[in-house]
Amino acid sequence: MSAASRPHYVAAVELFSRSWTALRTAVAELPDADFARPSGCSGWLVRDLVCHLVTDAQDVLITLVTPADTEPTVDAVTYWKLVEPPTGEDPLDALTPRLAAAYGEPRWLKFHLDDVGSAAGRAAELADPAARVGTRDEVLTVGDYLSAYVVEWTLHHLDLIAHLPAAADPSAETLAAARASLEKIAGTAFPAALSDKDALLIGTGRRTPTDAEKAVLGDLASELPFVLG
Repeated sequence: MSAASRPHYVAAVELFSRSWTALRTAVAELPDADFARPSGCSGWLVRDLVCHLVTDAQDVLITLVTPADTEPTVDAVTYWKLVEPPTGEDPLDALTPRLAAAYGEPRWLKFHLDDVGSAAGRAAELADPAARVGTRDEVLTVGDYLSAYVVEWTLHHLDLIAHLPAAADPSAETLAAARASLEKIAGTAFPAALSDKDALLIGTGRRTPTDAEKAVLGDLASELPFVLG
């Protein structure tokens, strides 16, 4: 690893760990009643989203132990593709609520996320950021993979608390990092007048912009949302 690239990779691991820890902590602190509330993911309750996070943690573990010996095909930005908004017809999307319901009590979902999620966090900290791994038929460095997941964790943290006003937001640092990544993925910058949180929510279609925000967005408003897949 070159001296120039080392700070980038170190920052990627740190941001991954902070965003993932904050998200898991937010889940652990939720009262049981909140698991039956809607999340920011259309059609999913909070419990469904938490179940999805268990699957995400499993994906991280699988990817970090799937070495690749070819040149990277994507980086932290091109890992993400702009896709059409979900229709709810994807079989995996339909499976998630059934899996979540099968847990019964929220404590079992919390336990499973803490168990698998802690392992995913440790694996990320122990992995060589310059190593190459394979996932989704692509190859990228561990550092770029973890950077891409900062976007995933931050957006899902916002989804988790969408209808839970007492829950804590993601940190300012991870919100800024996720916004910067979204702007690179979309190939355009959001107006500085929009906060990082609002840029992420509006930019990914999680919230409809107000008339005042549409005026600030200008022509960009017609290009929204940028849905990541």
